[in-house]
Amino acid sequence: MHSTSDKAADTSLSPTQAGMIFAVCAYTMWGVAPIYFKQLLHVSASEILMHRIIWSAVVLTGLIIGLKQIDKVTTALADKKVMGLLVAAGLLLGCNWWLFIWAINNDHLLEASLGYYINPLFNVLFGFVFLGERFRRLQKFAVALAFTGVAILVISFGEIPYIALTLALSFSLYGLLRKQVNVDSIPGLLIETCMMLPLAIGYWIWVDSPTANFANNPLSTNVLFVLAGVVTTAPLLCFTAAAKRLLYSTLGFFQYIGPSMMFVLAILVYNEPFNIERMITFGFVWAGLAVFTFDAVRQYRRNGRKAS
Repeated sequence: MHSTSDKAADTSLSPTQAGMIFAVCAYTMWGVAPIYFKQLLHVSASEILMHRIIWSAVVLTGLIIGLKQIDKVTTALADKKVMGLLVAAGLLLGCNWWLFIWAINNDHLLEASLGYYINPLFNVLFGFVFLGERFRRLQKFAVALAFTGVAILVISFGEIPYIALTLALSFSLYGLLRKQVNVDSIPGLLIETCMMLPLAIGYWIWVDSPTANFANNPLSTNVLFVLAGVVTTAPLLCFTAAAKRLLYSTLGFFQYIGPSMMFVLAILVYNEPFNIERMITFGFVWAGLAVFTFDAVRQYRRNGRKAS
């Protein structure tokens, strides 16, 4: 007979299973984030970004204190090279946040979705260019397919997907910089956010807008402003928990949840136009991602056989 403790052990999740749940939660929260930002259509993207920075700094400070990671922050602050990289990373992150908010609130969610579909292919390209990582044959083909789709959109229809390319480029460069910095995600994000904090506070003080004064706002608007910190940090915490429990290659299989949910929201909920130009571009990008994922699965299985 099994004891009670044995039964409890049998029903507990393995680290891999827990990691997968955390990964699904993280990318799902990123995928539904547009619903939150759509509630603030009456507020400018810059003002929403300001609140995102301020309340994220508050939440992250609480987490740092609660998780007793103040020493990690002070260690990073004492390293000039680390701080230089975090300054650059913070600027890229701020630009990415602002453009994502602007895109959602100006009916460009479909293009934002395209940007985050392209992002992993940019990561492969940057790994090749900056980190000396070698392209596998199918990776070359996957990147070529994605950029062919973008090129067709530009050449045949005269439409450059600025939003998608800028979102993908800024987030890939941000990831590249953070890869060079030996700082945990939460202390690093706190430092990056605090570097933007003076600008955010200055904006709040000097810019005259109808919603700048909390006393003049309805409670629902003020709650949404404060929730910006949770919207930013909650998926990050789940992502960090997933990254600790899963191989990075395994984690990559979940990254399409976010842009896929954005795509569905854009088409079915917010009725953004999905014309033939965009259909062709998405078709090539999806084909590239299919090849990319197939190659990643094959490589993952090969590494597993070698390990065994």
